[in-house]
Amino acid sequence: MKRIDVFESLVIQKHSLLLTESYERVCGKPFPIAGSKRPLVEALYDSKFILVSHGIEKDPIFNYANLAAQSLWGMNWEIFTQLPSRLSAKADKTEERGTALEEALAKGYISNYEGIRVDASGKEFHIKNVTLWNMMDETGIQHGQAALFDQWHYVK
Repeated sequence: MKRIDVFESLVIQKHSLLLTESYERVCGKPFPIAGSKRPLVEALYDSKFILVSHGIEKDPIFNYANLAAQSLWGMNWEIFTQLPSRLSAKADKTEERGTALEEALAKGYISNYEGIRVDASGKEFHIKNVTLWNMMDETGIQHGQAALFDQWHYVK
């Protein structure tokens, strides 16, 4: 998806609202870009923090990755949003990742999560201070889970 397509997509505009509103509703605090003068879709997509989300499929697929996430994982929008989210971690790390997702599902969100992920080239990186939350609309319907973080480093 070209950059302009992301900004113009009604689906992405609605998803951007779901990301920020569910964060505020579930986590009980303002989303980090609250008060930005830029349109929400642009502010999220161009932010320096990593923001990703996946849906509620049996094997959840990423349905959002801002530019910082695309850069970190080394994938463009089209590839990222077709990737099962479990593949963001190496096979030996999926159990730990799954445990964190289950905890967030049960509690609504977790903060200060950390773990190991893998980029498109196979390089591992350590993510820290991650907030994982359930994307719930105002009626309580679950639409997936999202993650937000701004700390990571490559594993040597």
